Amino acid sequence: MQKLFYNTIKMYQPSFQITHNLLTYIASIEASKALIDSAPLVPSWEAKFRDEALTRTVHFGTKIEGNDLSAEQASQVIHLKGDFDTKEISEKTGVIARERDIQEVINYRNVLMWIDQQKIMGRKPEFTLETLHTLHSLTMKGLLEEDSHIGGFRQKQVIVQGVGAGEVVFRPPVSVEVPFLISELFSWLNDPVNVHIHPIFKAAIVHYQLVYVHPYVEGNGRTARAFATLVLYLLGYDFKRFFSIEQYFDNDVDQYYKALLSVQQKADSDMTFWMEYFCYGLAVEIDKVKHQVQKLSKDLKLKKELGKQVALSERQIILLELLQNQGQMTSDDAQRVLPNISVDTILRDVRDLIKKGVVKKEGVTKGVHYSLM
Repeated sequence: MQKLFYNTIKMYQPSFQITHNLLTYIASIEASKALIDSAPLVPSWEAKFRDEALTRTVHFGTKIEGNDLSAEQASQVIHLKGDFDTKEISEKTGVIARERDIQEVINYRNVLMWIDQQKIMGRKPEFTLETLHTLHSLTMKGLLEEDSHIGGFRQKQVIVQGVGAGEVVFRPPVSVEVPFLISELFSWLNDPVNVHIHPIFKAAIVHYQLVYVHPYVEGNGRTARAFATLVLYLLGYDFKRFFSIEQYFDNDVDQYYKALLSVQQKADSDMTFWMEYFCYGLAVEIDKVKHQVQKLSKDLKLKKELGKQVALSERQIILLELLQNQGQMTSDDAQRVLPNISVDTILRDVRDLIKKGVVKKEGVTKGVHYSLM
């Protein structure tokens, strides 16, 4: 039933076809990336987008594996400041849940923060076994009875069960092959000969191969997704850390696993279907990010005209979003979208936007309205 990649002589070489679909998805991603990278967003909103992406990734990345916390509960746990154990977290947030579910969310938040740090520190894009073990250790902290199973290759055979009836759908390679398979994967990933392979293709391949090899007793899915994210980040495809592909996977978990298993169903272990599935999901997610950024960034015209990023408050961003949605705005409109802000404060914000050359005032007395420059 299973077909092993491992070969004692031939080095690892993934098999896939460059299809029209793959080219279309990559073209879409590249176009969105160019806009996201150049969008003149203010720092407060960049932080907001990153925080939302982090929350979605943690929630859906653990939900795929059976975590029962709701999106709201996960967000409460993620944003609790301080170092607390699961019982203290439950008490402070009011989240009533299994300790394991809370620990999984905390762990995956820490995984993503660690990945962020690698990008921020400008780490050289070299992928090692130590990195893989670190990601697994962060993922599974406090979740396995035996510490030797955390950050260490499995020493026994494991099986992968289906989402529904729990039937065995896949038997990974025997444990003795794991170190060799992982070594071959990293040799391929770090080989200068493969520099021409698109980073998104590399991330998709790494994601699949780590799931296939199943190097650990538990936590392989989260570790594989985390390592694929690290590959994207270090190879220049972090998209300002605004994205999360985990929600796409979670929307149809059966399809996610079918796409992964499709590789083993091919006589030559061809990855094309899996890669199309992965790249399509990323294209969809990045397109959403692009539209969100377009909506709030005052488009490229503003950057071109002013020649610099405009420092705007969150209230001003809300007013600009209103203007972009409906073309013009009255004082009543402004008070409607900022119901808890005084009229004087709103008018000061509007006057500041006029002074910065972002908004213009039109009409007189009761007919006064505002529009974008």
